[in-house]
Amino acid sequence: MGSSVTFPEARVVDLVDEAEALLRPGQVRVRTLFSGISAGTELTAYRGTSPHLTKQWDAESRLFTEGASTPSFPVTTLGYEEVGEIVEVADPDAAGVVVGDRVWGTWGHRTSAVIDAEFAGARLLADGVDPRIGIFSHIGAVALNAVIDADIHVGETVAVFGLGVPGQIVAQLARLNGARVIAVDGIEPRRALATRLGAEYVLDPAEPVAERIRELTDGRGADVAIEITGNARALHEAVRSVGYNSRVVAAGFLQGDAVGLRLGEEFHHNRVQLISSQISGSGPAVAHRWNRLRLNRTAIELAAAGRLDLLSLISRTVPLRDVADVYRMLDEHPGDALQVVIDMREEGR
Repeated sequence: MGSSVTFPEARVVDLVDEAEALLRPGQVRVRTLFSGISAGTELTAYRGTSPHLTKQWDAESRLFTEGASTPSFPVTTLGYEEVGEIVEVADPDAAGVVVGDRVWGTWGHRTSAVIDAEFAGARLLADGVDPRIGIFSHIGAVALNAVIDADIHVGETVAVFGLGVPGQIVAQLARLNGARVIAVDGIEPRRALATRLGAEYVLDPAEPVAERIRELTDGRGADVAIEITGNARALHEAVRSVGYNSRVVAAGFLQGDAVGLRLGEEFHHNRVQLISSQISGSGPAVAHRWNRLRLNRTAIELAAAGRLDLLSLISRTVPLRDVADVYRMLDEHPGDALQVVIDMREEGR
């Protein structure tokens, strides 16, 4: 018997028992080692603000329609930052994986999962790599996709709005692309971490950010801004911060009406290009080369090679039994933690 995390209603967290499924040919069983909590997307479900709880997503028309197709709660599909160890293989001769292999991927906040051996074989973590790096495969891909959408050129100035986990990764990747990074966040420890990880300047949104960025760029403004907070006012300031005919990548998951985003001001007068970045696909110019698996693998490989520092983003590790307290903390005091990791090694035995 295993356990998984669910939200029976808004701001309520339960641990539920799950019967372990039997293996079918071509499958493996994975015991979860660590699972990362997303303080962005998961919190929208925890708070009950996600559009998926109030509307129906029509995959064919790619439109949201009024009325959820299923009850809003309970939410049972939680977690997309997992790493585990293979403990059982259905057909060892054909799988290409063995018991003891460590696998990264997405199977939710649960102590174990049954996944396809082919899926596992494409997502093996190399020997000697800290397994916690594996939890960043999805959020690392989100950040990498935003940087690819930003189309950064060597020598450009990139303003990153939001220094949560994805923003910290975006800032590092922008530097790897040859950019000078100006990072913006209202939480001082996050600004300090961004500085340690290579941002050239850090700004507090309490100061006049757009004006300060122009001072730092000889009056031009940033060549590109990446907004990854999900805050409409931050998106508006990102628009104000870029130069004429420049671009802004909106990678945050904005909720509700975009109060504070005034498109009749700098957006209109400066001919700003606004680009939506979302992990369901890559931009049309690169989609034939950059699929989801390549994005995932690249983030993991950069971290394993020491070119991307992901472990410094982990601020707290907790046992599964404390997960309700963690969600409450992230909801009420978001500045108290960055990446929270659930250690499932004891529960999975």
